[in-house]
Amino acid sequence: MANFSLKGKTALITGGGSGIGKAIATTFAIHGANVHVFERDTQAAAETVGEIQALGHTATAHTVDVTRFDQVNTLVQTIASEGSVDILVNNAGVAHIGTAESTEEADFDRLFQVNVKGVFHCTKACIPSMKKQGKGVILNMASIAGSIGINDRFAYSMTKGAVLAMTYSIAKDFLADNIRCNSISPARVHTPFVDGFISKNYPGQEKEMFEKLSKTQPIGRMGTPEEIASLALYLSSDDAGFITGTDYPIDGGFIKLNGK
Repeated sequence: MANFSLKGKTALITGGGSGIGKAIATTFAIHGANVHVFERDTQAAAETVGEIQALGHTATAHTVDVTRFDQVNTLVQTIASEGSVDILVNNAGVAHIGTAESTEEADFDRLFQVNVKGVFHCTKACIPSMKKQGKGVILNMASIAGSIGINDRFAYSMTKGAVLAMTYSIAKDFLADNIRCNSISPARVHTPFVDGFISKNYPGQEKEMFEKLSKTQPIGRMGTPEEIASLALYLSSDDAGFITGTDYPIDGGFIKLNGK
């Protein structure tokens, strides 16, 4: 019987200070994992860890920039020297609105550095430890924007398409090392980022815009961070041991049911 236990496992979660990353960190800790939160925002990381510890679970906050391989690698080696590196969740990411015409080079480079190189850096840092211990799980946060066209998301879609391709490549290259790699592709999820976006761009119309954005999903609402975290938990657990090289849309029917 499946129980999705992570007891005895060490999980590294990037961007764990808010939104989906925070929900994943909390869910993993509740299910027994020793959680390490990787964050640029020191305060956000500390708040996540504090809430997890208040629930009686184990978590540690680390201030780290995933665009810097030296920082990531040093931190991963330190964690590995104290035990194991069983699970890596590449969740850290940034968004951008714009077409190929309106996107500035600086924005394109910024998204590439965080969303693509950040995944590369963390994966590269963790694989040696996973190979040494003979197993590991890498879970990448992609997006439906990497699989289908979405208006005004040129640079963001580019990075998430790259995440999908990296997921398949990592899964293929490390089959013999018992390292599984999958990805999750959410549609719109109700996070503080969404609330901030609405309040910034549609002041005075927050309620109307929230309802409009919610209804872009055929199911009629946005997803919750906890729903994404539940899927991440399953894919990271031994119960998903037969799953690798696969992307999982969690999108309220967005990809298959829009327009039908």
